[in-house]
Amino acid sequence: MAERGGLRNRNFSETNHIGRKSDDDMTGVEELLLYRPVEESSPGTNGVAPCAVEEELDLEEEEPVAQGARPVQIVVAKEDDHMFELDAAALEKILMQEHVRDLNVVVLSVAGAFRKGKSFLLDFMLRYMHCQSSESWMGGDDEPLTGFSWRGGCERETTGIQAWSEVFVVEKPDGSKVAVLLVDTQGAFDSQSTIKDCATVFALSTMTSSVQVYNLSQNIQEDDLQHLQLFTEYGRLAMEEIYEKPFQKLLFLIRDWCYPYEHDYGLTGGNRFLERRLQVKPNQHEELQNVRKHIHSCFSSIDCFLLPHPGLKVATNPYFDGRLRDIDDEFKRELQNLVPLLLAPENLVEKEINGAKVTCRDLLEYFKAYIKIYQGEELPHPKSMLQATAEANNLTAVAGAKDTYSRGMEQICGGDKPYLAPIDLQRYHDETKQTSVKQFRAVKKMGGVEFSQRYQEQLESELDEVYANFVKHNESKNIFYAARTPATLFAVMFFTYIVSTVTGFIGLSVIASLANLVMGASLLSLCAWAYVRYSGEYREVGVAIDLTAEALWEQVLKPLTEQYMEENIRQTVVNSIRASLTEQVTQTAKLKTT
Repeated sequence: MAERGGLRNRNFSETNHIGRKSDDDMTGVEELLLYRPVEESSPGTNGVAPCAVEEELDLEEEEPVAQGARPVQIVVAKEDDHMFELDAAALEKILMQEHVRDLNVVVLSVAGAFRKGKSFLLDFMLRYMHCQSSESWMGGDDEPLTGFSWRGGCERETTGIQAWSEVFVVEKPDGSKVAVLLVDTQGAFDSQSTIKDCATVFALSTMTSSVQVYNLSQNIQEDDLQHLQLFTEYGRLAMEEIYEKPFQKLLFLIRDWCYPYEHDYGLTGGNRFLERRLQVKPNQHEELQNVRKHIHSCFSSIDCFLLPHPGLKVATNPYFDGRLRDIDDEFKRELQNLVPLLLAPENLVEKEINGAKVTCRDLLEYFKAYIKIYQGEELPHPKSMLQATAEANNLTAVAGAKDTYSRGMEQICGGDKPYLAPIDLQRYHDETKQTSVKQFRAVKKMGGVEFSQRYQEQLESELDEVYANFVKHNESKNIFYAARTPATLFAVMFFTYIVSTVTGFIGLSVIASLANLVMGASLLSLCAWAYVRYSGEYREVGVAIDLTAEALWEQVLKPLTEQYMEENIRQTVVNSIRASLTEQVTQTAKLKTT
């Protein structure tokens, strides 16, 4: 039983419901109320459940409690950067109350698309929790519906995740007491939320709840199951350890059910309908089978409840404020079956993680841990079906074009093909790269030109990287390039030997000793390099020697060689010109004498 139910119900805040026209027959009824704390108890019934009115005289003798039970924002949505933050202080204030913090917790969360009546439903659950002992828990016909914020209309109200500030203590049939927490979530698929936003909210509520109500309208469509698969997988990724099925109870709540002649309203008809929807058939496409297998693998219990339409007055009256007299009797009858099915003491499902029951104190720590995961970059970002398909389409085109380039270059310089001059290799690279880019552009791709442009840039970058590998492979075929390291080391040894001999002869023993030391190091390096090349061991040593020899060649020997060769060529040209001029002068002189 909910303790002190009547007293706390008297402290309900007043609500200012602004009615607006619904966008979706029944379920235009949704979120946000404007809260004002009630300073004094009213003797009337406005905003007070009947059970509280009946106990009014007795309540005055009870100890006072904190006024203003209300929805509290525990996960805040930051719309500018599409991130979520946990209001740890607000959640701690709810869960760490002395009378509940060490009790096992039951968390009931309602999630689904926006503007489908989630908060409207939760407010009836609040009435039930306050008045379980009364059969008339639904309240009077003229009593406005208060609690979680809701209103008619087509724009979203609830953002992030909200929890009711009052944690209800209920005694189960076995005598144990549990704490019951009701949670409302941001509606999915509104015009301001990304797929990642929707996945984060749904996954976080599923991970922290013991009962997840999946609120749907009129039917279970295939896209509803696919979104459920995406969101639950996003939640399962965030859980470090998974034992069998990671989540507990899932209830498909189908609102505005229009086919009672096929499946009756309520749980029995709903489960028959769900069995057909989630059935895995041999002739089904593999994709459809995988969706259903995934959902079965995620939840330990799956049920379905079919709820009728609440009536035209609810859907079309802009001033509807939740009074029962405006709601169809059929809807009220099924609602009286639905709420106890979830919240009656004998039906409560305690929260478990990895097989261990969770207390309110534990739940606070799990919230902190889970929100950190979703704030980080460890998890992949969920994408829309179009974006995911477009990415796969473009990546396939990139892979095909890259393969074309690799095959073309292999025919030119790959494998056992002979060494190719660097200029010719560069020319072949440019031609083959151009052919590959044309092939990428010719493939029909989703996402548009701008979306594909970055994949073309990625392709060009990857082709340049592949070309660099072909250049190295081609250079390895050049015998002079392969002999660069031993030639460089031998040149250093020869030079230091000459320096050592000359300086030793003229008495500069220090310089001679230093030259001998360098010559000895070069000789040892040459021997080590030869051993590495022969045995294939200590490859890191061989690479270090190659890099050192290459640096000596590029920085010292090559400039000196080029300078020497340039000087020789210049001198040769000058001598050739002089000889030519001398010969011309001689011939001219001979002609004059004759």
